[in-house]
Amino acid sequence: MKRMNKNLVVLTIALLFTGMFQVKAQFDGMFTQYMFNEMFINPAYAGSKEAMSATLLHRQQWVSFPGRPITSSFSFHGPISNGKMGLGISFLNEKVGALNRNLLYGSYAYRLKTSETGTLALGLMGGLDNQVNRFDQIKVTDVVGGAVDPNFSTSSMNLVGGNFGTGLYYSTKNYYAGISIPRMLDNQVKQTWNGSRTYMITSLDPKLFTYYLTAGGVYKVNEDLRVKGTAMLKMVKNAPLSLDVTASALIKETLWVGLAYRSNSALSLILGAQVNKQLLVSYSYDYGLNSIQKYSNGSHEIGLNYLFSYKSYKAITPRYF
Repeated sequence: MKRMNKNLVVLTIALLFTGMFQVKAQFDGMFTQYMFNEMFINPAYAGSKEAMSATLLHRQQWVSFPGRPITSSFSFHGPISNGKMGLGISFLNEKVGALNRNLLYGSYAYRLKTSETGTLALGLMGGLDNQVNRFDQIKVTDVVGGAVDPNFSTSSMNLVGGNFGTGLYYSTKNYYAGISIPRMLDNQVKQTWNGSRTYMITSLDPKLFTYYLTAGGVYKVNEDLRVKGTAMLKMVKNAPLSLDVTASALIKETLWVGLAYRSNSALSLILGAQVNKQLLVSYSYDYGLNSIQKYSNGSHEIGLNYLFSYKSYKAITPRYF
């Protein structure tokens, strides 16, 4: 067992830092409320709560903009073996224009106690990427000889490819930090010139990796007020660094009120209600800081998180991230 754990540590660190300084990568679903559930971008997050956790997020981006992204995700994870390991499963559906894709992943985390309150987790994730391009839903205005281009007459084949990722996650009751590469394979969809065949090419190239760096902390001002700050840095080759920064307040362990900023993209308002120790309901509105805001009504996102206790007598303490 010790040998296996040592091998897992070495493998995780090697995968994370291979090509670190050569950071086109695959796009991942974007959520303003990522801080309430980081498992989809970091498998080491699995088991980080004191109970089984189920999270549902739904995002309507750039409302009223044709072909806008619509993204939904669901995750379920929890600790096992007295908290020494974590297991989880996550699902994401995203529609962007003619593209419809589904991602299903399982996550495993090995959790190492580094102090009385600190835990370092090393995670691996693997699963399937499925996508189909609904070309038949695209309105074609340029028709030659009364016939529609065959490339836009039908949908592409339903293609499925495998993928895997890895991550590190350190946490205490008051702060956390993580680094991850959620998808390490590049699955590119190709089509023959006449549209007769669609196929997928899979490659592993460290230069195409997308890296996520996350960090956050909670400060107790008094018995009725806590302040939380979080940040997420996304590094993708041939694209500017993307930074999300959030500051929020938890009032009387019941109401979340916060503001978020995404670099050169959006300013967001986040509201949440801690209905009880187990159920969190949240909402966010993004106001675009780029030209797309002229043609849309912003972006809306809702979230639900529920914690399940293992035993009826076990008390669940509020979780801040």
